[in-house]
Amino acid sequence: MSKRHCAIMRRRTTAGLIIGAVLGLSATSAQAGPCSEDIAQFEAAMRQSANNPAAGLMTRQSIGAQLDRQPTVASVQRAEKRMKSKFSATLARAKRLDAQGNRTGCTSALAAARKMYILK
Repeated sequence: MSKRHCAIMRRRTTAGLIIGAVLGLSATSAQAGPCSEDIAQFEAAMRQSANNPAAGLMTRQSIGAQLDRQPTVASVQRAEKRMKSKFSATLARAKRLDAQGNRTGCTSALAAARKMYILK
């Protein structure tokens, strides 16, 4: 298997796991908050992009990568784990603020989550 093919497969698996985790964290309440529709639309877009290899979480390039250092498998896995955790926490925060009726807070947290996830 080529490195590119492995990367695509890893990205698809990662996207599927992230979407599953995010959806698992979402307990929809009977009463919608001020951002509920926006959150639902974002989650639907994430589900639709799951099979797109260009879609998924995005993180900043490390200084090591800028200095022509090749990442190790372990360093890539650590970065992916950190990004998944940060994304899940941010989306959970948006849902929590939405449930509290905090429009400004949930809009801000949802915007931060959208910046982390490329939908393409």
